[in-house]
Amino acid sequence: MLAKSKEQRVEVLIDVQNLYYSARNLYGAKVNFKEVLRQGISGRKFIRAFGYVVRTKTGEEQPFFDALSKLGIETRIRDLQEFYGGAKKADWDVGIVIDAIRTSSGLDVIVLCSGDGDFISLVEYLKNQGKRVEVVAFGKTTSSKLKEIADEFIDLDQDTNKFLLSNKKGKADE
Repeated sequence: MLAKSKEQRVEVLIDVQNLYYSARNLYGAKVNFKEVLRQGISGRKFIRAFGYVVRTKTGEEQPFFDALSKLGIETRIRDLQEFYGGAKKADWDVGIVIDAIRTSSGLDVIVLCSGDGDFISLVEYLKNQGKRVEVVAFGKTTSSKLKEIADEFIDLDQDTNKFLLSNKKGKADE
């Protein structure tokens, strides 16, 4: 396992829906994405960050997307699919995997901000390519296997004052 070093080139991949719903369901709060990004970079050479988001028909989330962009997070936007019968779906898993594999050659560290166990194979692949993979997520809702195989797991539950916004209404930090 590679130790953290300020010379490492780092990319941060943020599964916005995963963190958003974990924060809402566990704490009734919003995620402070500015602090999540800062934690992911950890004083290393920041190459880029992607935030994977979902747009609804109303478009009400656009100010939030703009706020992410102002933080230096490139938003990848997918429209919410609504199926006959009311079912809704917006899954970014394949997009995250493709971006991670596509961009990994120029990186030393990939920081995956998601607790989704569907990313276990991705983490294994990246580690086999000699990359350091860190997972940043809420431990209470993160796959135990994902925590186990990551080079480092940063548990957002351990510092909710830093990583959550409860009643503050800051667009950049939703």
